Amino acid sequence: NKVVIAGSKLSATAETAGASVGNAQLLGRKEIESAFVAADVLDQAFNGKAQFDGKPLKNLRALGALYPEQVQLVTAAKSNIKGFKDLKGKSVSSGSPGSGQWQLLGDLLEAHGMTRKDIGEDLSSLAQYVDKIKDGNLVASLITAGAPTSAVSDLANGTEVRIVPLSGTEIETLKKKQPYYASVTLPANLYKGQTAPVETLAVMAIWATHDGLSDDMAYAVTKALYENTETLGQVHPKGKEISLKTALQSVSIPLHPGAMRYYKEKGLIK
Repeated sequence: NKVVIAGSKLSATAETAGASVGNAQLLGRKEIESAFVAADVLDQAFNGKAQFDGKPLKNLRALGALYPEQVQLVTAAKSNIKGFKDLKGKSVSSGSPGSGQWQLLGDLLEAHGMTRKDIGEDLSSLAQYVDKIKDGNLVASLITAGAPTSAVSDLANGTEVRIVPLSGTEIETLKKKQPYYASVTLPANLYKGQTAPVETLAVMAIWATHDGLSDDMAYAVTKALYENTETLGQVHPKGKEISLKTALQSVSIPLHPGAMRYYKEKGLIK
C-alpha cells in the first residue's frame, strides 16, 4: 500500500503485487512505501535465505504485526494421520518450491527429524488439493491462510476432515529456532465435523516498509493503525484480530525507528 499524507490526515492507495515475496521485492526496490508480508517471508528476505538466498534486502523495516495466518494441516477423518510424524511415507501438498508454504513444510520436517525424502510431495494448487483428498489421491495438505479458509470449508462440507495438531516439544523447538512462528488454537466447530479445539502454528502478517520512509510518517501510520483497530474490525473480520498487544509478535527484523517511537510511548518497548 502506498501511504501519503493529505493535510493532517493519512490516506493510502492500494496496489496489486505478487503476495508476500513480490511485496518484499517491491519494498526492497522502494517501489512502494509499505506492504503486508508474511513474517517468515519477511525474515527470509531481510536475511537472504530461501528464495532470497544471497540477495538479502537489508533495507526492509517492520511497522508492526497485524493478524495471524493459521497453519492448517488437513487430512480426511478416515486417515490414520493423528500427528505430524504420521505423514512419513504419505503424500502431502506443499505449495510451489521456494514459496513460504514449501519452506514451512521443510521447517516442520526438520523439527520432527524428517526430510523431504520421507514424504511424497505434491505441488498441487489449493484448488486441486480439495479434489485429490476427496478422491483419496492425496493424504494431507498443508495450508497457511486466515481461518476459516473457504477451501477447507468446502472440503469439510463434502468429506469428513481432521485438522492435525501442530504442538509439542518439536514445535516448541521450532519456534525457538524460527521466531516468526507463533502458537494459536483453532476454535472448535471452525469447520463442519471439527468438534474440538486444535493447537497449531500461525505466521503473522507483518506491515512492512523500507528505511527510506521518514520517521514521522512511520510513526503516524503505526499510531493510526493501532488506535483504530475497532474501526478495522467493523470493515473486515481480520481487522478484529489486529491488536497493539500482539504488535511485536513474530517481528524478527528491525523495527522502523518511527514505529519504535510509538511503541516506546505505549510502553511496549523500554
